[in-house]
Amino acid sequence: MPDVAIMIEGQDGLNWERWQRLAAAAQDLGFAGLYRSDHFTNADGPHRDALELWTSLTWLAGHTRRIEFGPMVSPVSFRNPVITAWTAAAVDDLSGGRLRLGLGAGWQEREHRAYGFDLLDVGGRFRRLREALEVVTRLLRSDQPTAFDGEFFHLEDALLLPRPKRPGGPPIVIGGNGQRRTLPLVAEFADEWNGVIVTAERYARLSAELDGLLDRRGRPRDAVRRTLMTRVVAGRTETEAIEKLDGDPQALRDRGVVIGEPAAIVDQLGRLGEAGVQRVMAQWLDMDDIAGLELLAAEVLPKLG
Repeated sequence: MPDVAIMIEGQDGLNWERWQRLAAAAQDLGFAGLYRSDHFTNADGPHRDALELWTSLTWLAGHTRRIEFGPMVSPVSFRNPVITAWTAAAVDDLSGGRLRLGLGAGWQEREHRAYGFDLLDVGGRFRRLREALEVVTRLLRSDQPTAFDGEFFHLEDALLLPRPKRPGGPPIVIGGNGQRRTLPLVAEFADEWNGVIVTAERYARLSAELDGLLDRRGRPRDAVRRTLMTRVVAGRTETEAIEKLDGDPQALRDRGVVIGEPAAIVDQLGRLGEAGVQRVMAQWLDMDDIAGLELLAAEVLPKLG
């Protein structure tokens, strides 16, 4: 059975009060981790609170004891990979080795246009992401000065000090389901692949494809941890869970959203575990629904052991 962490959309109203309440819930209720997105704003609609990512993770490192945490994911389109590697190494050390460093290409047009960052076309985004992964992994994993001369980033006699306490620094997480660009990057650079809102059947197919890519690179299949970020909607009854939805329940289930009362949630998580998912990041869209998290903690988590 997979373990369960919480994942929230940081651009959707996150402030210090909510973040601290969610951190206490994740820590005290027995969830495996607390993850969040890294955006300035939503893709559309009104502007809402969006607590800055690394400030929030630094606070989390010092105010929790056991949960893992990290960005899902941080775009290299508006965060320089040198600064990201330097910051991530420090936050990981501060937490005692609990950070998982999720990196992505960037996708949201609104925030890039509003704040003056160049999003690029899709091909350019992934070329930039690949270079950023080169920069981050070289800085985190090399004990000697390193150099890199790319289209977007440049290193010369670059060494990250102090060295990360965890050998190689925090694990690199790459999220997404793309078979042409994303999975090959996972096979080359990542310590963890995070699928995004897919059914158990599709997850198993994508995971098998990743296995083949790892085989061709000569990496062990178990070198890459398998996780999934998917929306979870729980209620004490099926009816209560469905009342929380903003769309057709069957259409959402067909996409891979986990919906229902506790026994149904356990069954759906079990099928994901059979497909190879080691951790589910439960996308929790209502950040104020602490009662729902308490329900999961009381009636779902104990059945996953």
